[in-house]
Amino acid sequence: MIMKNRKPFHYTSKTDFLLLFDFDETYYPHNQTVGNRERVYKLEEYLQTLATQQNVKIGWITGSSVGKIIEKMNLANMTYYPHFIGSDLGTELIEINEEGEFTSISKWERKINRSSFSSRVVDDLLQECKNQYNVKLVAQTQFGQSNNKYNYYYFHESTTKTAYDLRIIRHVAKLNGVGVNISCCNPMAGDPKDAYDVDFIPLGSGKKTLAMFMMEYYDVPVTHTIAFGDSGNDIEMLKAVNHGYLVGNATEEAKRLHNNLATAPYGGGIIEVCKKIFVSNDLSK
Repeated sequence: MIMKNRKPFHYTSKTDFLLLFDFDETYYPHNQTVGNRERVYKLEEYLQTLATQQNVKIGWITGSSVGKIIEKMNLANMTYYPHFIGSDLGTELIEINEEGEFTSISKWERKINRSSFSSRVVDDLLQECKNQYNVKLVAQTQFGQSNNKYNYYYFHESTTKTAYDLRIIRHVAKLNGVGVNISCCNPMAGDPKDAYDVDFIPLGSGKKTLAMFMMEYYDVPVTHTIAFGDSGNDIEMLKAVNHGYLVGNATEEAKRLHNNLATAPYGGGIIEVCKKIFVSNDLSK
């Protein structure tokens, strides 16, 4: 599945800046038109230059699994891996060396393994939601489940009932010692309309926590951090860095939750913002 001869962006032992991306519908457009592929290729060229000239480490922190990411990279004929991938909503973490080889980061692995998170705990949580509160969740079987992330859909009912049910899900997850991420589905990424993504993950994991971990891992101050996303589950990560931006094609939910917005979609918006930040040396504000 791993494409031969694919390597990460320019690699340096020194790291001055950290650049983080959500993958689906931020870095990678699911609608693979000629124009969208060109956006990806232009973004790759720009990031390769940025990594070389500014000692930037580039990472994807995404809800997708590594296997799905590689399938999409191959479909779009992408050239470069990032320097690291935080997959499954940041519950899994791999670093990619100069030869394109994947290795897990043991410190993060130990952190996740200390959690009491398990399929049994999630099953108990689901039964409590259903039997005590009549809150129904549907497994996202098309994506499968991972060891550290269990994906479900909640389908919108009335506004009042939906608001109540989502509060119940968060409450029951907290009582069971489980982290939960809830955001509006994005049909552009293959999700159904009028539904919410509900993802159960270990406490102490997730996009924001992983972003902060990588700042420490690479010894990069928060003033030298940038992140991009498109949906509600990216907002905490965007707020954890100094320069957090939504791309121009962001969901309406995300736009309500975060003010920094690029004009252009996908890679065009990323390049637009990065050029302003680096050219103006606006990394200490």
